[in-house]
Amino acid sequence: MFRRRLLNTAKGLSLSLGLSLGLAALPLAAAHAWEARVEGMKNHWERLITEQPEGERREGLKSLAGQAERLVAEHPDEALPRVWHGIIEASHARERSGLGALSSARAARDALERAVELDPRGADGSAYVTLGALYDRVPGGLVGFGDSGTAERMFQQALSIRPEGIDVNFYYAAFLAEEGRRDEAREHARRAVEGEARPDRDASDEALREEARALLERL
Repeated sequence: MFRRRLLNTAKGLSLSLGLSLGLAALPLAAAHAWEARVEGMKNHWERLITEQPEGERREGLKSLAGQAERLVAEHPDEALPRVWHGIIEASHARERSGLGALSSARAARDALERAVELDPRGADGSAYVTLGALYDRVPGGLVGFGDSGTAERMFQQALSIRPEGIDVNFYYAAFLAEEGRRDEAREHARRAVEGEARPDRDASDEALREEARALLERL
C-alpha cells in the first residue's frame, strides 16, 4: 500500500513537472512562431524586390504589408515586426502614386520610429536606413514630411551602427549626390561597392551594390 502511494505520488510529480515544463515552453514556442513569420515576410519581400520588375510589385507588397500590420498588432511590444512593416510599407510607397504613396510612406515612418523606440539599434541599423530614405524622398512642406536634415541624421545613425553596410552607404551616397556633395557621395558609393552583403539579405544587397556601381560611374 505504501509502495503504491509512493508510485502514485511519483506519477503525480512527474505529471505536474511535465505540465509545468510544457507551460514554460509555450512563450518560447510563441516567440519562435512570430520570428518565423518575420523571416517568411523578409524572404517574400526580398523575392519581390529582386525578381519582380518595378511597377509589377504593388499587389504583392500590398498583401505583405497587410500581413506585417497584423503581426505588429499581435506583438505590439516587439521591435522587429515593426521594422519589417516599415520596410515593406516603404517599398509599397514607391510602387504607388499620389496620396496612396504618401499614406504608405507615413505608415512606414510611424512603424520605424516606434521600432527604434523599442530597439535603439533599429534592427542593426536597418530601421534608420529606411527612415533616412523616406525623409529624403518624401515631399516636404504642407503635403509630406520630407526633410533633408532629418534624413542625414538617420543615415548617420545607421552608419554609426553598421559603417560598412551596402544599403546605408548606397542610400547615403544617393542622398549626398542629390545635395550636390559629390566627393562625399563618391566615397560612400565606393564603400557600398566594396561592402559585404548580409547573409540574410544577400540578393537585395547585391542589387544595391550594382546600383552603387552605376552611381559611382555617374559621379
